This record gives sequence, structure tokens and C-alpha cells, in this order.
Amino acid sequence: MAFRSRRDVKEQEDNKEIEINAQMQGSLSFNDPVMLKINGQFSGNLETKGTLTIGQTAEVEANITGDNIIIAGKVKGNIVANKMLVLMPTAALKGDIVTPKLNIVEGAVFQGHCQMMDNLLNLDEVAKYLEIDINEIEILAKAGKIPALRTGDQWKFERIKIDSWAATGKVA
Repeated sequence: MAFRSRRDVKEQEDNKEIEINAQMQGSLSFNDPVMLKINGQFSGNLETKGTLTIGQTAEVEANITGDNIIIAGKVKGNIVANKMLVLMPTAALKGDIVTPKLNIVEGAVFQGHCQMMDNLLNLDEVAKYLEIDINEIEILAKAGKIPALRTGDQWKFERIKIDSWAATGKVA
């Protein structure tokens, strides 16, 4: 009989694991970090925190936003990985990528554009960083007056571009 320490049990409880082995469509959004693995078919929009794994047998047609994304199956859609994206040897990705770190393992197929971004911030983080009201930041982003990237219904800001923009004196 194997014994687990209290720490091991606590880590397992903290790392919420969800595995999807069915066909699904729609929008999935997770506010808390999870370890999500998709082995079946999924179409729609997917927003995760934590680690998302697209299994070798999975077929996904979705725009995906997440922290750490690992792809071993087929994906058609745009991806924003806030921390890292890994394309395993069996991966086939057709879509555009935005990520600060990218690992494409030999054998993976990628068709699309890649934009390497460093240190992405969300709307709330930029407002706090610049000490400007969040509504004003959103107005500037919509008007194209601040360097921003729209992913689904969310705004992303690259810290280095925000610093350059702020240095020009164009801050509201």
C-alpha cells in the first residue's frame, strides 16, 4: 500500500484535473487554474488558466487563450499562450500564435503566423501599471491609441511596448 504525504494530497487537490474524452462544442472558460486535457473533439472558444493539453487523438477547432498550452493533436484556430506553447511531434496546428515562449518539436506541423510577445499584461494589470483608470485604458485600446492586441473579448498588452508608449508622453 502506498502512502502519500499531506503535501502530495494538497498538491493534487490544488491541481484540478479535467479530462474531456467526448465531442463538445461551445465556449469553455476557467477563472481558476486547472489542468485540462482534451482527447476528443472540441469546437468553439476556449479560455483557460493553468495547463491545457490537446491530446494526440484530439481534433480541436477553436480560438484558444491560456497560460501553458501543449498540443499533440490537431488544432485549427488562433492561439494566445500567456506563458508558453509547445507543439509535440504529432501536433498539427493551422492558425496564428501569440506567445512569449514557443517550443516546436521536430515532426510538428505549423501553418500560420507567430508573434513572440514578452511579458503580456491584461487590461486590469495595465491600468494598475500605468495608474490610469481601467475604462480609460479600454477606450485608448479601442481607439488604437495604445499598443494592444485583442484576443476574443480580452485585451492583451506587451509590457515592453507599453513602456515605450509611456516614454513618448502620450499617456492620458
